Amino acid sequence: MTPSLIGILSICCYLASTFFLVIDIIKEKSQYRSKLSGWVAVFIHLSYIAIVSLQRSNIDFSFFSIGSIITSIIALLLLIVNISKPIEKLGVAIFPIAALMLFLTLYFPNNEQVLQKYDWQMSTHILSSIIAFSLLNIAALQAIFLAIQDQQLRKHPPKKIILTLPPLQTMESLLFQMISTGIIFLSVSLVSGFIFIDNLFAQHLAHKTVLSILAWFIFSSLLFGRIRYGWRGQTAIQWTLIGFTFLLLAYFGSKMVLELILEKT
Repeated sequence: MTPSLIGILSICCYLASTFFLVIDIIKEKSQYRSKLSGWVAVFIHLSYIAIVSLQRSNIDFSFFSIGSIITSIIALLLLIVNISKPIEKLGVAIFPIAALMLFLTLYFPNNEQVLQKYDWQMSTHILSSIIAFSLLNIAALQAIFLAIQDQQLRKHPPKKIILTLPPLQTMESLLFQMISTGIIFLSVSLVSGFIFIDNLFAQHLAHKTVLSILAWFIFSSLLFGRIRYGWRGQTAIQWTLIGFTFLLLAYFGSKMVLELILEKT
């Protein structure tokens, strides 16, 4: 089976899992079909990435490819966390995005034969960056669902999707757990970058570095405010979304400008 067919099969499984999740939300129940198809989709997605990387003898870090890698890790982390925490409904947002990024990778392949090889120091920086972004992405989605849940609970009756979510306090607790873990990996990413990357504030890295540091300060301040002042609710939601916006711009802003805009001019 060719890598393209493997990718298409993963996309179909992602869409099937999304469909089953929507059915579960409508019927206000949780069944194994969405979880099983989600695990299959992620396994096939990671297999596709591994096969393509082996064929190229390296990982492709082009814009759409890195988006595909990140969304596969986000989906995997969601399924792993869901083993102990009932957050599978976030898959309604995550799985279609993973399918879209994989489709874009297939539709816009990186045909460059020479890909930059990285040593273990740079690989540590890249891997910690991807995991940090993935965890904080789930936190941002969690914050969005938390905002919708808080708003809907003020209505009578709330919509069905709200009834299928965990209690508000559980959702909020999960949010801060994701942020705390994400901050650890973001710290590793920043420290490894300062240690292993020469001229980290070079022209093509300056804005990425500054935005990542700003995101780190925002998330760290939020955690401090949670511990010291008991911040929660709308404050936690707003700070989480602001911090993730900086991180999103840091991770994808430069790649989008360099690879999708400037390359065409």
